[in-house]
Amino acid sequence: MIIRLSKAATVSAMALLASLVAFNNITDYATNFAFVRHVFLMDTTFPGSGIRYRSIDQTWVHHAGYIAIIVMQTLTAGLCWTGAARLLRTRHAVDATFRSARAWAVSGLTLGFLTWQVSFMTIGGEWFGMWMSTQWNGLESAFRFVVTFLLALIYLIVPNDGTGADATPH
Repeated sequence: MIIRLSKAATVSAMALLASLVAFNNITDYATNFAFVRHVFLMDTTFPGSGIRYRSIDQTWVHHAGYIAIIVMQTLTAGLCWTGAARLLRTRHAVDATFRSARAWAVSGLTLGFLTWQVSFMTIGGEWFGMWMSTQWNGLESAFRFVVTFLLALIYLIVPNDGTGADATPH
């Protein structure tokens, strides 16, 4: 039982994290938009970098990219909250029922992983060369999110939370 509660709490913690990030991005749009804008502009990457041709200076693209990030963060939060609630509701259920209740949480944690890994590390970091910027570099922060979401996902899917087949090694 304690492991099932622990897994629900872990998913809830990730839901809270994604909720706060989305809330901050919505309520302090301008501050965080500046970050996205500079990444798209590539204006703080190394001078003479051969990848600067990738920069995008259309403001509507900057807003569209930022809104897409906020939507993914919000969906991550919603999926994780739903998943945590389902895990709590099925904490006394048979193993198969509890395992099937993990689907929403798995979806949320996966989307969270993909949001920060693809949006920030891959697109921002590699395509737009964010790693070259000392001022607008979110890779360290994104890495923390990626690792946290991935570890929560691994913990959730490890079959160690039951009283039946999951409880004994195979």
